[in-house]
Amino acid sequence: MKLKLLVLSCFAATQLFAQTESFPCKTDEMHQELFEKYPQYNQGIINAHNRLQEDTKNFIKNGGQKSDATYVIPVVFHIIHNYGPENISDAQIHDALRQVNIQYRKQNSDTSEIVNQFKSIAADIEVEFRLAQLDPDGNCTSGITRTVSPLTSPGNHDVKSLIHWPPHKYLNVYVCRDAAGLAGHAMLPSAADTIPQWDGIVMQHSYVGTIGTSEYFRRTVLSHEIGHFLNLQHIWGGNNVPDYYYLPVADAGNCAFDDDVLDTPNTIGWQSCNLNGTTCGDLDNVQNYMDYAYCGRMFTEGQKQRMHACLNSSVANRNNLWQPENLIATGTDDGTYYLCAAKFESNKRVACVGDTIQFYDLSYHGVQSRSWNFTGGTATSLTDSVTKVVYNTPGKFKVELTAFRNGDEASIEIDDYILILPNESVQHFNLETFENPTNLTLNAIDNNTPFQWNTNTTVGNQSNNSFFIDNFNSTPGVISEFILYPVDVTSLSQAVISFDVAYAQKTTSNNDLLQVYTSTDCGKTWAIRKTLSGVSSLKTADAIANEVFVPADQSEWKNQTAPVNAASMIDDLLVKFRFTSDGGNNVYVDNIQVSHPDQLGINLLDAESLIIYPNPSSETITIESFNEAIEKVELIDLNGKLIHAEQVNASNIQLAIDNIQNGLYFIIVQTKNGVAQRMHEVRR
Repeated sequence: MKLKLLVLSCFAATQLFAQTESFPCKTDEMHQELFEKYPQYNQGIINAHNRLQEDTKNFIKNGGQKSDATYVIPVVFHIIHNYGPENISDAQIHDALRQVNIQYRKQNSDTSEIVNQFKSIAADIEVEFRLAQLDPDGNCTSGITRTVSPLTSPGNHDVKSLIHWPPHKYLNVYVCRDAAGLAGHAMLPSAADTIPQWDGIVMQHSYVGTIGTSEYFRRTVLSHEIGHFLNLQHIWGGNNVPDYYYLPVADAGNCAFDDDVLDTPNTIGWQSCNLNGTTCGDLDNVQNYMDYAYCGRMFTEGQKQRMHACLNSSVANRNNLWQPENLIATGTDDGTYYLCAAKFESNKRVACVGDTIQFYDLSYHGVQSRSWNFTGGTATSLTDSVTKVVYNTPGKFKVELTAFRNGDEASIEIDDYILILPNESVQHFNLETFENPTNLTLNAIDNNTPFQWNTNTTVGNQSNNSFFIDNFNSTPGVISEFILYPVDVTSLSQAVISFDVAYAQKTTSNNDLLQVYTSTDCGKTWAIRKTLSGVSSLKTADAIANEVFVPADQSEWKNQTAPVNAASMIDDLLVKFRFTSDGGNNVYVDNIQVSHPDQLGINLLDAESLIIYPNPSSETITIESFNEAIEKVELIDLNGKLIHAEQVNASNIQLAIDNIQNGLYFIIVQTKNGVAQRMHEVRR
């Protein structure tokens, strides 16, 4: 019964997070699960816990001082990705570590906002975190590794089996698509001492730093998890008794427990930022980084002592991390830099003529100066670590960077790194058959996946060539994209994107997605126009599991259309195709055209021939067709999942949606002469 209640508590916290951005840390839950699932480790965890408690007591009793003012901890970030958004940039990692150091050294400007009652005990923790410059074999490293694995979801302890640097030398931080379903989780020292192969922190990518896939509001999450790594409990307690039970946040009974830190008032814990909260009699320290409220501003002096005690204990070898010998071995000692590689990133790879692109020098380490060369571009500086570049002519351009330190240098150059799209647009009724593909280009989306769109010179629909993805050998979660050059549709009263597609699943459960987007601002924002899902509208042939799918003849191709709305009838419309793999077979696209439906021989169901109401709907959706009978209706969510499908033969139908969750959906209506796709909202 106790376990059931714990599961429900975690679920409730997750649901609240979705609405209010409460802090979804799962360290406590995962430790209790560990304790119950692996009983063979229990006694070791209890023994290590008792040792660390005794070490902490003695350290504080003896004054809790270190002769050197600052502890330095070597850090390595392991990016575990499957070519998705979790494959975050080096710049985002650097930003995350900068945020952690600001917070641990009490250098964050928002300390001025700390409630007066706690300002006097807000502590400079005197701990600094540095990216490793040397790997376990003594080779120069950026302190960032990248490993491709489907284990990025769910992001549990299994990711540590992929790559794990010695935890007595490095703090291992793993960045994944998910972190066991929540923002992050860390191994407490007592558990890490017993299971060292699992020592480390796992973070969901969208809670790392303030840029890229994360945001400023989430900047304190990694600091919270490092607090657990250094033996801090949640502000309301828990994880401090032998059976490793955990205390659900905001439970009224939490006042009876403590976090083993004297200057943090007892509290039940907060998921919102109520600075006047007094849940256990005294004013709560809601701005503490170890609470769940997203308004962290401080650690206390008592928490500082507890972390320093952990760093001076042999439990989980935390006392080895900051030793001078280890700092030399990891390349994190003061004054020693190893310039071994030039590296750069940009904030985008595809832009339009006149757009500004920002470049970052990420060369490592200790760069003293640098020299940029931007073929075809004009830079604000050719020597700064961050520079802005404008390209005034279309094309693909090379970027070069040389970094210097004490007479040493390291260089890198990448051909065709930047693609600049022209202001001149190709005219409507453009037919792309891929026989001589000049109107299309690849958008690498910065994920370096080997499973990109490529020209297939042996398969086409009524031609020799097509564009395809080797999805047979790809893995679920991989995203690949290509875009059309700008298309001029201003002379048209109506426009549609037409294309032929061929696809087969491996098994009937594969739900690969092919989506079509348009952009009116040179790719800064994209609007979805069509979603084809593997289990329904995308497949054109029977599933084939053991060999590569190649369309045998024209019957295994299907024409699809995507509408262009009135607001997109501009002279430089961009069209993007995105494929998301779910482990199915190959997909092929051919004969792409953007023009008027009449010129393409397509009969679209326009606004006058089809109505869908009410919008939003709460109980039923009514669909009426005035020209011909409706043959099929599909309801698809924004992720491409088929929610409902039915074959009909009527001009007026009603869909019951009382069991459909609130949200936006695509309604696809098909008749014998045409197809229409409408966005619809379900709201109760």
